[in-house]
Amino acid sequence: MRAPLCLLLLVAHAVDILALYRRKKQVGTGAGSNCTGCIICSEENGCSTCQQKLFLLIRREGIRQYGKCVHDCPLGFFGIRGQEINRCKKCGTTCDSCFSQDFCIRCKRRFFLHKGKCLRTCPPGTLTQQNTRECQEECKLGPWGSWGPCMHGGKTCGTTWGLETRVRETGQAGREEEATCQVQSESRKCPIQRPCPGERAARQKKGRKDRRQRKDRKLERRPDGRPRQPDLQ
Repeated sequence: MRAPLCLLLLVAHAVDILALYRRKKQVGTGAGSNCTGCIICSEENGCSTCQQKLFLLIRREGIRQYGKCVHDCPLGFFGIRGQEINRCKKCGTTCDSCFSQDFCIRCKRRFFLHKGKCLRTCPPGTLTQQNTRECQEECKLGPWGSWGPCMHGGKTCGTTWGLETRVRETGQAGREEEATCQVQSESRKCPIQRPCPGERAARQKKGRKDRRQRKDRKLERRPDGRPRQPDLQ
């Protein structure tokens, strides 16, 4: 009785070993594309152990899961390095791309990113940016600055009126928000000193010259208004 029983056990063990060999195989450098980078690979479930520095990415299709070794985790996953194996872990349900399980980088549609979280609506004190799907901190403006010099055409003199301008810069906005905050400015009309320094004497000299020329032309005319004829020598 012992001999047939032992033979039966040996046959069953051989069948188990054969089935295990078909399911799993050690992969060398000449492995197929489905087992690239694997140390242990299953025809049914793909990789279960990866080479050093690679990440194990497990995708689920219904009740089946399939493993693959990758250099970088794809969109929607983030990498976790461990002592025995590196894994790609899926981001949160509202997160399209993430740095870790608790810090999102980009949100899915209908959600807005705020401090690493994906929210349906932006919190108070923030502005909703539809293009980037982010919540931007509102700009806090500081006090108005001093009025600048009264100028016209780049000069502070030589005309009657000009414009003076002052600005209002951002106050307590963060570094990321500061780049998008616009500086406010306003201008108002102001009087300008008409003659520039040094121009008054030149104008007075030119005025005296013009008056002298007009006087000379007047003396050259006869009483009847006709020009005087030059004297013949």
